[in-house]
Amino acid sequence: MKSEIMRKVTLNGIADIMFDRYAGDNKTELPPEKKMYFAADGKTMILPSVNISSFLSAQNTDSAPKRFLDSREYKKIASAILSYTSINPMEIPFTRKGKPIMFQGFTERGAGGVYIDQRVARLPKGIPNPKVRPVLGLPWELSFEMTIFPNNECSEDMLHDLFVRGGIAIGLGTFRGVYGKFIVQEWA
Repeated sequence: MKSEIMRKVTLNGIADIMFDRYAGDNKTELPPEKKMYFAADGKTMILPSVNISSFLSAQNTDSAPKRFLDSREYKKIASAILSYTSINPMEIPFTRKGKPIMFQGFTERGAGGVYIDQRVARLPKGIPNPKVRPVLGLPWELSFEMTIFPNNECSEDMLHDLFVRGGIAIGLGTFRGVYGKFIVQEWA
């Protein structure tokens, strides 16, 4: 039987990444600084590895398999990806030139820090839904290890292709497709 495949993956942001961490219920409105993800020190910006797992397996929102695979097959493959891959660490630090990005307050858009984006989304029937969300400006990178366990449903080539195509078309974070776009810088 084949053994697992271990890959070091580095994603290089090509668009700013937006955050909107869920508060746990639909009534609680978090302040912008609470909508981001931080390491235990409260300053190092991170992305939970489950967000990347969602990019590779979500069925209720846009995911790489849902977008690029046959509509009759993607659910089975998305479930297989969730079953047969593991991403470590659980908290992936955002880096800039190899150094962790530390949140030091909000800056102006274009300054390379974290800025506030304010928009009004339109819900069904034209109901306005004002949104205030934090955005990490470019450049940013995410590096992690991915283990692919032996299986007959999803191959390493398929996973790599989903990262490459999905990184540009879908991205990570919230308001994906506009924000959070990336390229695969390393797959070793």
